[in-house]
Amino acid sequence: MTGASGETSPQPVDKPAAPEPSGVDLARVALRAAKEQAKARGAAAAQKKQARRGGGLRSGARADGRDPMALGAAINRLITERGWETPAAVGGVMGRWPQIVGEDLAKHCVPLKYDEDPQERVLTVQCDSTAWATQLRLLAPRLVARLNEDLGHGTVRMIKVLGPGGPRRGYGPLRAPGSTGPGDTYG
Repeated sequence: MTGASGETSPQPVDKPAAPEPSGVDLARVALRAAKEQAKARGAAAAQKKQARRGGGLRSGARADGRDPMALGAAINRLITERGWETPAAVGGVMGRWPQIVGEDLAKHCVPLKYDEDPQERVLTVQCDSTAWATQLRLLAPRLVARLNEDLGHGTVRMIKVLGPGGPRRGYGPLRAPGSTGPGDTYG
């Protein structure tokens, strides 16, 4: 064939078709198809059977995430998953307070709470006398350095020292028996 410009276009060449399977090859293809169909039927039957037994995944012979684990490992996993590493570490410090600050100071000063807000990071400690509160205020910079050495840099930025707490004050020391407050005397 020649085109308008006088060029000839290539003629399509017929490729020989793949021979149809016969004999042993035909038997292999049929066997493979039968195996796949049986596998699909078996999987469907297993799913129906499992649904009748209550459904859900079952633990088998191999270890997976649903197997029982030691209490310590379970707690460590929970702490990591929830992001409680810093509060747990600070709680450990509160448990080891006498070893960190010394026996004498620990007898008179008790850690109350830790504010884990990234802007704050304050450990609040209450002392049983103003003398011990003053002593702890003087030791606070070294104690912050020691705590950060133990817990990680920047975990504790400041120690807030509270002095001894007095008794809770009501409306005043003088009250009439059966009184409901200051308003009943003016009424």
